[in-house]
Amino acid sequence: MLTEAGCLARRKRLWDTLPADVEWVLVADPRHVHYLSNFWVQPLSFSAGERGWLLLERDGKATLLGDNFTLRSRAGEPFIDEEIMIKWYDHRHSVMNRDHALLKAAEQISERLYGRVGAVEAEWLPLGAFELLGLDHEAHSVRSEAKDPPGRAPADLGTVIRGLRRKKEADEIALIKETVRACEAGQAKAREILTPGLSEYDIFRAVYNAVMEKAGRPCLIYGDFRATTPTLIKAGGLPTAYKLNTGDFFILDYSVVLDGYRCDFTNTLCVGDPNPQQMHLFETVSAAMRNGETTLKAGALAKDVFDATEKPIREAGLAENFKHHAGHGIGLAHPEPPILVPESEDVLIAGDVVTLEPGLYVEGIGGIRIEHNYLITETGCERLSNHVISLY
Repeated sequence: MLTEAGCLARRKRLWDTLPADVEWVLVADPRHVHYLSNFWVQPLSFSAGERGWLLLERDGKATLLGDNFTLRSRAGEPFIDEEIMIKWYDHRHSVMNRDHALLKAAEQISERLYGRVGAVEAEWLPLGAFELLGLDHEAHSVRSEAKDPPGRAPADLGTVIRGLRRKKEADEIALIKETVRACEAGQAKAREILTPGLSEYDIFRAVYNAVMEKAGRPCLIYGDFRATTPTLIKAGGLPTAYKLNTGDFFILDYSVVLDGYRCDFTNTLCVGDPNPQQMHLFETVSAAMRNGETTLKAGALAKDVFDATEKPIREAGLAENFKHHAGHGIGLAHPEPPILVPESEDVLIAGDVVTLEPGLYVEGIGGIRIEHNYLITETGCERLSNHVISLY
């Protein structure tokens, strides 16, 4: 769970980044409301998919807006000073359009925002809110005429917050490490039970049970739980009823999500003893990962990380069989910057959490992928995932 200290630190970084004349911000992306206040609608509740808005004022005040069922379906206690709750359902009367309850909450704060310079997440705020608050729907922020310097571009609040998300605070790192430990348990369970005749879905259920037991609380998992074969070299997504045969690869590439944060790492297992061709693919992607790891530190160019990861694959004459990124950032979303691809303009920063995931997909052999997660530091990296990477 996010901490009060972490939320306050993120708010400070936000205010330090915004123009000095911005006095308030209205945050509407549910991930960003969570990021700045620890308000998160429990995704396994009856209010899943609903949202609250967060008003932050430069003097430090934080106000949460929403309807009574949404605000009571939270995953943890939010760190706020005020709650504007609109009664949406009372077990006696019919309900209004639930989105209108949010607008009614916003109406209650509109007077205190009038004439003050502010910024909103335009991508997430509905047109009705712009009209209610008297905002220009073509801009990301509102300014009083007296304070609006000629040619001054409005603050792009959503982009600013997304940029801040890259540098993880201690509470975010702790949450990601919690997901890692649960994900490792699922990886270990798959290695333990893998045998010919099991279906992809059988393995998925066993992995999910192991994850839940280790996490000790409800969580979400998603990813690739699929077999590859000499004729089906790349497959992804949720498991099917396909039953594993001797000689298949099984790619287990998945994420565990707790309180909105996630890990993302992979191993490929061989059903039965691997043949020399399968071992060659494994040795090549392992060399690729080791070489990529040597470049992971703050200030490294993402494209250079890709180049280093791909180098052993190129030297093996298999570059055309490496068909995706070398890795990416993770956190509140997947993927996030930095993106490790040949033409990336991203630069790694301390606090990034990234993956390295070299893979090869070869007709007549199958598809293989491995992956670890890393916290970027000023001098290098800390590997967060410690699952066993091997074919058996």
